[in-house]
Amino acid sequence: MTGGRGTTGLIVGAGIVSAFQVGKAPLALEAVRADLGLSLAAAGWLLSAFAIVGAVAGMAIGLAAGRAGMRRLAVGGLLLQALGSAIGAGAGGAPLLLASRAIEGLGFLAVVVAAPALLAAITPAPRAGRVFALWSTFMPVGMTIILAAAPLLPVLGWRGLWLGNAALLAGYALVVALRTKGLSLPLPPEGMGADARETLGRRGPWLLAGLFAAFCMGFFAAFGFLPTILGERLAVAPAAASLLTALAILASAGGNLVCGRLIARGWSRRGLLVIGFAAMAVCGIGIFTPSMPGAGAYVSCLMFSAISGLIPVVLFDAAPHYAPRADRAGATMGLLMQGNNLGLLVGPAAAGLLAGSLGWPSLAALVAVVALAGIALAAMLPPRRAELSGGAKPSAAPS
Repeated sequence: MTGGRGTTGLIVGAGIVSAFQVGKAPLALEAVRADLGLSLAAAGWLLSAFAIVGAVAGMAIGLAAGRAGMRRLAVGGLLLQALGSAIGAGAGGAPLLLASRAIEGLGFLAVVVAAPALLAAITPAPRAGRVFALWSTFMPVGMTIILAAAPLLPVLGWRGLWLGNAALLAGYALVVALRTKGLSLPLPPEGMGADARETLGRRGPWLLAGLFAAFCMGFFAAFGFLPTILGERLAVAPAAASLLTALAILASAGGNLVCGRLIARGWSRRGLLVIGFAAMAVCGIGIFTPSMPGAGAYVSCLMFSAISGLIPVVLFDAAPHYAPRADRAGATMGLLMQGNNLGLLVGPAAAGLLAGSLGWPSLAALVAVVALAGIALAAMLPPRRAELSGGAKPSAAPS
């Protein structure tokens, strides 16, 4: 099955509006703290609660998607995010707001598990690398757009921002439902148990999940609080700090697109991962070291974002190759996104605790440790076809 650029753009757009829900939290963090009286540590959980469900149920969502259908999962995920955002807009305290973020996180997970599988199904093999590079931009593009809306925050208030997102998500869900009629994937003949056993019995999916966890933990530990950090380091207003953060995150999209071209030219996937994680470690020191001038810290942010943008493209591109079979890509993608959500859960929460007790410089050590773990995991990835042992053969695993 193949789809035109319009269908591809529509699916990528579902990821972008979902990424709004990640970016709106750091954008409105100070406003929410002031309204609800949250501590810095509690604010870290506001960023992390989004990922709680995905951190424990990512693969389960992927398995269920294999039975219910990826198109339904994508539409349902958009609607769940709309519901969570609407509930959060009316929250009078931290408990309900955190619960609503968990609902949004479940919907976000559904979309980002379903969308790559749909893209893989409609994309001819020669275009797959570039399409996955385009898909990988959904997070930086979505977060950039929502952070660029900072001037609207004083007008709408954080509750108005939540309600606006709820309306946008519901409307986009309707568009996706109408525009993707007839778009479906073949369902695996075996049950969910066999799917889970085959996926969990292979080393590749576990390593990909660990790599995504390391990437997201380091990235969101740094960027979750970046508007606050830039406001302090550069002495700029909150709106200006959010716009600077948006530009820094947008640099990641450039890294995504460059990575797609590098993969097409035959660059080693393992080498690209090592480059991305090494840049995170080095640039993290530049961001959080107090002696670094504010302008230098911001340049470090740009480099951190751009070069680490290589990592998610490699992982999304690799996931179908490490799946036991093409019709079991959902489980592998679910496990991959479980790692993503684990990093999104732990990163901001750990950063908030460390910053609150030891100060911002402690985050340089956190990012460095996570990056070194990522390099170690990249070195453990099996070589081409090392995982092919019996059963149906997937396509070659990336080196």
